[in-house]
Amino acid sequence: MAVIPLRRNKGQWAEDLALTHLDMQGLQLITRNYRYRRGEIDLIMQHQTILVFIEVRYRASHYCGSSAESIDYTKQQRILMTASHYLQTHQQAQSFPCRFDAVLINGSQKSPQIQWIQDAFRG
Repeated sequence: MAVIPLRRNKGQWAEDLALTHLDMQGLQLITRNYRYRRGEIDLIMQHQTILVFIEVRYRASHYCGSSAESIDYTKQQRILMTASHYLQTHQQAQSFPCRFDAVLINGSQKSPQIQWIQDAFRG
């Protein structure tokens, strides 16, 4: 039996929580964990007529910085390159306007605070 690292479990939990929250806001899932050699996008969803690339960040405490601070310039560039690759390889997606959102989850898993930031950064 393979052992899944605790970090992956928390990341999966955070993505599941974000997905549930966004689904309740009317977004529709297109794909999860889209990987490109230079990066990954946690969630790709559709919000009305907009294709949304979503970064999910979880922090139990601010000891190592906030979840928002962890989406630095380098991380944004990786997301932009990965989104560009997605658009180049999925012709049907090219007809949609795009947006880059973040779902920030802070606090314990028993009582998390969720913040959805639309247009968190520009491409």
